[in-house]
Amino acid sequence: MNTFQSNITSIYGEKCEAWIDKLPQLVVAISSRLDLRDLKEVTNLTYNYVLSGFQGDNPIILKLGLDHEALIREAFALKFFARCGAVKVLAEDKGMLLLERAIPGTSLKSYFPNQEHESIEIACRVMKKLHQASIPEHHSLTHIQDWLTALDKDLNIPDAYLKKARKLRDQLLQNPKPDVLLHGDLHHDNILQTANNWAVIDPKGVIGEPAYEVAAFIRNPMPELLNRTDALNIMHNRVTRFAELLELPECRIIDWCFVQAVLAWAWTLEGGCDATYFEQLTKIFDKISNHDKQ
Repeated sequence: MNTFQSNITSIYGEKCEAWIDKLPQLVVAISSRLDLRDLKEVTNLTYNYVLSGFQGDNPIILKLGLDHEALIREAFALKFFARCGAVKVLAEDKGMLLLERAIPGTSLKSYFPNQEHESIEIACRVMKKLHQASIPEHHSLTHIQDWLTALDKDLNIPDAYLKKARKLRDQLLQNPKPDVLLHGDLHHDNILQTANNWAVIDPKGVIGEPAYEVAAFIRNPMPELLNRTDALNIMHNRVTRFAELLELPECRIIDWCFVQAVLAWAWTLEGGCDATYFEQLTKIFDKISNHDKQ
């Protein structure tokens, strides 16, 4: 069983088997209806089935998934980010998105580890542009405080880490900064090169403060970053650089990095997946946090 099948099986169980069996027929039907051709499965599938190809002469991405609500939220966020550097939504249906494909589409992961400074500068430009998008007056978007309620569950995570994450979460939320529309998972693989710029993909579309956004980038790419002996130094340097370029409090970024690491650990455990990487990240951000507050 490959990673994609393992991931969705852990979440959907037997339901996913029938869906996987029907994928070939589903792709043929959608291709016929939307005039798609030359479809090829992309590498590194995670929780959705993704193919690249063409609609007529236009390069596209076809994305299919069992979490229909997540795809609806993604499409909603992409539309609001449309003028702020996101790929375009070309069509959508239940469990399906047809998206503009970034060309050449090389991700910012290609800059790691030899072009660290450039990658951070690019990420900051992308974030500033995204955060110009206005929060829609009428929406059903989630606020980060709703995500963070997951930390209140009974979790198989060391008590000291849980207590610290809950305390920091409460402090951050009790002293809020102005909310913006966040991507919500803005790491290297979700920033792709276009002909003369960079575009974002796979937004979660969540409301929160800008300092929350940088944490996903700081802890990626995994596992490549965590396999390095200088991982702690790289992440600490990123915190400092993001704080400078985005004019954000360094301590607030560090706190969000720790809280998100524990949150991701909790979500991974809930999904029945291996949480080793997030356990490592929690320990690293705990060290950075303790060092900076001495």
